[in-house]
Amino acid sequence: MALRWQNIVIDCSDPLLVGSFWSEALGLELHGPEDGELWLEPGGESPDILFLSVPEGKSVKDRIHLDLRPDDQAAEVERLISLGARRIDIGQGDVSWVVMADPEANEFCVLSPRPENK
Repeated sequence: MALRWQNIVIDCSDPLLVGSFWSEALGLELHGPEDGELWLEPGGESPDILFLSVPEGKSVKDRIHLDLRPDDQAAEVERLISLGARRIDIGQGDVSWVVMADPEANEFCVLSPRPENK
């Protein structure tokens, strides 16, 4: 029996707001709504990113988050801020990545470029 990774699910109170942010951030078309769901389709073997409305608000640090690796970390951080993200401090200290939050405070990290892209 084969098992396929179908979705990464992001719970949110406003799926259109969060889905639109991630659509712009990742350069992917936002699909839906279908049965109240919005999603991004990265293609290939990558799972879809699904945005679901939930009644409760976010109250603690996410246990799972996305790590993004750009060609230019500083430029990407500024671009994401212009789309509605913000830098956050979760106690990470002095590290090579930048911890950020989307418009509903879901954490994600912007990593430094791979050595061949520096």
